[in-house]
This record gives sequence, structure tokens and C-alpha cells, in this order.
Amino acid sequence: MREYHRGTWLALAMCLAFSSTAPAAEDFYSGKTIRLIVATTPGGGFDAYSRMLARHMGKHIPGNPTFVVENMPGAAFMIGTNYLYKQAKPDGLTLGNWIGTLVLHQVIGKKGIEFDARKFEYVGAPVKNHDTWVMSRASGIVSAKKWLSSPTPVKLGATPPGSTPYDNAAVLKEALGLPMQLVSGYKGTAEIRLALDGGEVSGLCGLAWASTKVTWRKQLESGEIKVVLQNTAVAHPELPGVPTAISLAKTEASRKLIELALHDVGAITYLYTFPPGTPKDRVQLFRQGFQATLKDPEFIAEAKKGNFELDPVPGEELEKIVNGFFKADPATINRLRDLLK
Repeated sequence: MREYHRGTWLALAMCLAFSSTAPAAEDFYSGKTIRLIVATTPGGGFDAYSRMLARHMGKHIPGNPTFVVENMPGAAFMIGTNYLYKQAKPDGLTLGNWIGTLVLHQVIGKKGIEFDARKFEYVGAPVKNHDTWVMSRASGIVSAKKWLSSPTPVKLGATPPGSTPYDNAAVLKEALGLPMQLVSGYKGTAEIRLALDGGEVSGLCGLAWASTKVTWRKQLESGEIKVVLQNTAVAHPELPGVPTAISLAKTEASRKLIELALHDVGAITYLYTFPPGTPKDRVQLFRQGFQATLKDPEFIAEAKKGNFELDPVPGEELEKIVNGFFKADPATINRLRDLLK
């Protein structure tokens, strides 16, 4: 009988503890303002997704907090990400949006990173990046097969090392043996698009399909521009005849390189995280609110109107993928370290 009462009181104590702490996080956000730090400049994809989320997410967080977007660009996303890790208060009032490429850069030892990606609290990502390779008709490269058999290197426009276009190109040049010459002096993909239209370069790697089909709609329809390769594990429904890069890999080592540097990075590109040490109950509320926002009909309608794709990745899955980078095959990491140094 004594053991029974002891168990009963223990269960009751646990229920009381849960009931007293659970509402605390919900009450906490009433009347509060959330700083949403975007670690890049206004006007791009990261900024656009964040501002859409800021307009809709508050109603899906108990207490209906207000969201204010603050851009903190510099050093290829590192300034804002380092700030989130080292200086932002871990109180659930500062949410950060940064690029998942930095996780890989930490693993391979890139300079400038002052955080441990394993210690962030992951909320979610609105979309998995679906990067493509596009070529101009004038280049004569109308398919991946044609490219692989090209007797001369194909000139590709790229942003500086450490950026998606450059890293993707360097990885696939190594993994597939694609003949290419990287011209990496461009400040952004907008400049590369102009260079491609003007005939300075023949193609571009690492541009999301969602952006490609909007930016080059007329050229795609006329055949002036053609998508010849996809960087993802599964082909996009709108690109059924375009091969995936991994389908062309001939060795297990090359497949591992593509899976880690392209597939896994693509899944975590648009990260939303809290600083390390943020209370778990507040993190959980945001994980739930984030997923609810992405199912909100008004949010979906706005995303559709702006041609933004939605393919959400929950916070728990992001955390698992990030931790997987630190358990990756050492030979693959060393290969990437040499490629992306």
C-alpha cells in the first residue's frame, strides 16, 4: 500500500510540474516582439521567406507575438550566424535565418566560423533547395551527356569560393569529371545571369529551380536556356527528363561526395534556429508554430503568388541532418576540404 501511495504521489507531482511549466512558455510570448535576424542582405530568397514568415507566424505562436525582421549581412552569412551563436540572448526572442552551407564549412575547417552548429536549437526550414545547372543554347551543351563528351572545358559563371554556385561546381567537377572552367569573379547570381545572356559564360550552377523558372521564363520557353542537370537526390516533378547528378556518378566515393555536399546541404539551406541554451519549451512552441504557418492557407497563397516553393523540413530532422555532418566518412570530408579550401 505504501508503495502504491508513493507511486501515486510521484505521478501527481509530475503532472503538477508539467501543468505549471507548460503554460509558462505559452504565456511568455504574450505582448512580446521576436527579432528575426536574416544573415544576408534584403531582397534575396532568404529575406523574402523570412518576411513572409514574419507576416504570418505570430498567430501560430501562443501569445501572438510580433515579428521584426533585421538583416545582418556580411562574410557570406557568417557575421549574422556568429552573432546569433555568441551574442544573442537565448531567451526565445531572437530567431535566426542562416545558410546550411556553413555547417559543412565548419566540418571542413573554414576560417571565420565562431560557432558549433550542433549546439543551435533548430526550428525548421521552409524548403529544401533544388539547385540546377543551366546552359545557353549558344554553348551547344543541350544535355548532360553532351557536356560529358565536350572536348573543351565549358565556361561557367560562379560567385567566390564558399558560395553555392562555386561549391556546387567544384564538387561536381570532381565527382563527375565534367569539363568546365570556373569564372568566379561575379558578385552574385544576378551578375552571372547577365553574363550568360551576354555570352561571356555558357552556364551557371547552383541556381534554385524556383528562381530559374521565374527569372528565365521566356528563355526557357524559347529554348535559349536549358536545364541540363539537377543537384538533388530526386528529380523535380517539373523536370522529369533532366538527370540528377548522382545518377551519373560512377563510384561510391563520388556518390558520397554528392550526397554530403549537395543533397544534405540542400536539405538544410534555409535554416531557422534559436541560439544555444534557449529553453526547450519555447523551442518546441516555435517548431509547432513554424509547421502550422507553412500549412496556413493564407501563407501558402502568398508563397504561390510569389512563386516560392514550399517543401518543409521540421526542426527535429534538421538537427539530425546537421549532426550527421559530424559523423560523415573521413575520406569524404578530407576530399571536400581539399576541394573547397
